[in-house]
Amino acid sequence: MAQKDTGIEQRHIKTGDSLGAKALSGVPSAGGGVVVEVREKKGPLRAAIPTMPFLLAVVCLFLNTFIPGLGTFVSAFTVLCGARCDLISERGVCCVFWLNVAAALIQILTAVIMVGWIMSIFWGMDMVILAISDGCRDQSVPQHV
Repeated sequence: MAQKDTGIEQRHIKTGDSLGAKALSGVPSAGGGVVVEVREKKGPLRAAIPTMPFLLAVVCLFLNTFIPGLGTFVSAFTVLCGARCDLISERGVCCVFWLNVAAALIQILTAVIMVGWIMSIFWGMDMVILAISDGCRDQSVPQHV
């Protein structure tokens, strides 16, 4: 497993003799393939963003765009209502709720110097992206009626 300082983790699986080393060095490999998985490492605040229904995520993005931190504050309460998130299994619902409240306060307090407003918009966009990716994941599973 190789790690970069950029916050992205790479993992490779060898399917033959030293194919993983050839793929990492950029040398074409003969007779086999290499599976490369790139996974983004999230910090605790970013991992605490809940996965909400699409319409609620769009409303939170709208709120974050016009009143920095308000959509993030609303999303904190969705954690208490059962919204999923990457961090709940490690830290618990209460801790994830307070992390979202802390993110909202950071956005509100730094909105004066534009940093919080920009962070708030990106936070809302992440909520919508999570909602879309969760919707795609749900649609790919066949359902039997």
